[in-house]
Amino acid sequence: MKLTGAQIVIKRLTAHGVDTVFGYPGGAVLTLYDELYKNADKINHILTAHEQGAAHAADGYSRVTGKTGVVISTSGPGATNLVTGIANAYLDSIPIVAITGNVSVPLLGRDSFQEVDIVSITKSMTKFSYIVRDVNELEEVLDKAFRVAKEGRPGPVLVDIPKDIQSDVCEYIGAVPENGKAEPTSFDSDNIADAINHSERPFIYAGGGIVRGNAEEELRALSEKLSAPVGFSMMGLSALPAEYPLNLGMSGMHGKYASSLAKSECDVLIVLGARFSDRATGDVSEYVRDKTIIHIDIDDSEFGKNVTPQLSLCGDVKRILAELLQKLKPVKHEKWLSRIEELKRLESDSERDDFAPKKIIETVRNFCEDDTVIATDVGQHQMWVMQYYRLGKSRTLLTSGGLGAMGFGLGAAIGGCIANGRKRTVLFTGDGSFGMNLIELATAVSQKLPIIVVILNNNALGLPRQWQTTFYGGRYSQSTLDRQTDFKAVAEAFGAKGFSANTIPSLEKLLQNLPADIPVVIDYEIGSDEIVLPMIPPGGSVKDMITKA
Repeated sequence: MKLTGAQIVIKRLTAHGVDTVFGYPGGAVLTLYDELYKNADKINHILTAHEQGAAHAADGYSRVTGKTGVVISTSGPGATNLVTGIANAYLDSIPIVAITGNVSVPLLGRDSFQEVDIVSITKSMTKFSYIVRDVNELEEVLDKAFRVAKEGRPGPVLVDIPKDIQSDVCEYIGAVPENGKAEPTSFDSDNIADAINHSERPFIYAGGGIVRGNAEEELRALSEKLSAPVGFSMMGLSALPAEYPLNLGMSGMHGKYASSLAKSECDVLIVLGARFSDRATGDVSEYVRDKTIIHIDIDDSEFGKNVTPQLSLCGDVKRILAELLQKLKPVKHEKWLSRIEELKRLESDSERDDFAPKKIIETVRNFCEDDTVIATDVGQHQMWVMQYYRLGKSRTLLTSGGLGAMGFGLGAAIGGCIANGRKRTVLFTGDGSFGMNLIELATAVSQKLPIIVVILNNNALGLPRQWQTTFYGGRYSQSTLDRQTDFKAVAEAFGAKGFSANTIPSLEKLLQNLPADIPVVIDYEIGSDEIVLPMIPPGGSVKDMITKA
């Protein structure tokens, strides 16, 4: 059967189970968009307001569903507008396939209108980036793209399809998609099991690999069997419900007090599907002191990159844990558990009950279900959500971890809302972050998505201001916004509902009477000098932890 390149794209998308894509049309992809029009019964296309928003939406969709997200853009500025979203997915190990158009093959390299070498631009932030110069290779390249995005450590890929390739014709094979490389069924885990069985103060540090690998049940079983507390990176935070007694929450620079202290005091640190970023470790020499580090990850390039473990094992974390659990002895570390309870009491005693960000986040949580998808932008509000929002279910937290991309939140919330059956979704953001991509309110309104946007408005770039207070002598260079933006009016102008709140009772009243089929923006004023605590200074350790303003 002979098909055009654009028809082949649609066939391969549906073959790989894709039913939703995000994007923005332009001249170099109009042939592909014509096929999307003809196949609207098979593939739902979500038109965003900006290509960056489309990339973040595909990312959010992937995080909630576990499937590969798909984003489409035209050439030139359309392609370059995807770059932040692609980089974000790369650093957080999110599988997305970005399909870009380009000028026709004979015009490549001639500085043609809207020509950009997007393959070269994205090579360092994709697992695979390729330009198709012959329609006969298109089917194979697309299949490879979907396979590579998911296999091993997940991540983004990019396929650049010149305009003439979309209309060229070739024989379509229609092969059944491959499932990727087979994982080994057994592992040499005896040394790891022996180290854990002889530990007295085990601590589990779980990252996004637990969520990506669907290993939440195995993680809980390991914690229960060892009586081991669990701390998290941001990417892993939804893997266990907040109500689980041994869930100590996020550790690291702005992690919870008990989580960071317990990690520093353990004798065996079991690291599962997490990388040792600088925000997680601080001073590496202190971080590794007096403990055996066991690192289990699907990507062996992480072993020794930042921290050198004594024991490591590369492979699928779910399968490794299943085998490891059979070799471990159930144990109650009563003295260690007593110390954990002491740390939790100290943490609770240090938290202010009247702290406005905490009260706002807890109030919103009271109106959410366990399966409500929560998105954040980047900044102080993000850290407060990690500390105070009590997650109840895996794959419900959408946040930019590795890249720290302000403006991520609304696009991600759109993708997450659609992925979760268009159920109520919450975005916590700041006035700085929200200002970057608030244009995606147009998308949320046109799609009639019930997204609640809660702006913790401090009239500042909160984290830069906090650092300027702590490390730069209170010299607030360009961190005070002094904008006159009326977010309530902005929301109404886009067709959403806009509200202001400045007390918890007024917030509760708003949350009790929200419309069910339209976005809502709630602008809540907080003080400019509210800060995120605890805080471990850059390059410091828990010994340097700041717990009081």
